[in-house]
Amino acid sequence: MTTAPAQAPARSFVAAAIDPRYLIVFLITLVLVVGEARYSILGGYDRLATTLGVCLAAEVLLSRLLRGRVANLASAYITGISLALLIKPQANILWPFALGAFLAIASKYVLTYRGRHLWNPSNFAIALLVLVAADSVAILSHQWGNDLRINLVIWAFGLAVASRARVLHVTLTYVVCFLMLAVVRNLIVGGPLLAELAPITGPMYQLFVFFMVTDPRTTVATRRGRMVVVATVAVVETIIRLAGDFQVALLRPLYPSPPILALAIVGPIAMWWDLHRQAKAGPAHS
Repeated sequence: MTTAPAQAPARSFVAAAIDPRYLIVFLITLVLVVGEARYSILGGYDRLATTLGVCLAAEVLLSRLLRGRVANLASAYITGISLALLIKPQANILWPFALGAFLAIASKYVLTYRGRHLWNPSNFAIALLVLVAADSVAILSHQWGNDLRINLVIWAFGLAVASRARVLHVTLTYVVCFLMLAVVRNLIVGGPLLAELAPITGPMYQLFVFFMVTDPRTTVATRRGRMVVVATVAVVETIIRLAGDFQVALLRPLYPSPPILALAIVGPIAMWWDLHRQAKAGPAHS
């Protein structure tokens, strides 16, 4: 009887040590370290300090003011690094990082429905920046290159973490849909097939498939539903890309980053509908 209390903290420590949130923190840190060491992908540590600082400060303040508690900062850390890696201003300016960081964290507290935020924070901030400030803000594209060794390391750890976090089906569904739709797009517009397939190996897509589409706080409740949503994101992304190929003026604002903007469109609609459906079904099952 006296040994149980001593064993509980040990079990708690082990559980915390393998909590998927901390594995994701490790993975995003790995992406940051490898990318900066190999390609100087950040463009300056002042960008990282600004983004992380604003994300963490906003999370602490908004959580305390609006919810009366201290938030777990793992999500803000992941958001901050994602923004620091993905946002690439056209000039040597810091305001997109500070503004993007604040918008990302604030969206978690403002753009909510039934206690859940509708957008992945970094996805919302980046989508908004490229829509309203396209002349000042671009998105990480080929700065990482397609080094096979780097990609193998990131994808190996990424798939392992996704499996541990039980979101591997989301990542794999998106990747399979991307590859299939890349072939379809190649048949429509022509050109080298590898040019259509290559983006999935780049850093933006690695962050996208491991951190944005898999965000447990902004994905629908069922396994099948999550797979349908990411497949829809891939389809919308392909439509945007094809619109760019054929110069469809109506969709021109979406051209800077088709996957980011496709998720920003599809994700919150799917999330709202899923929460609305659960709310309607709740009384009937109570």
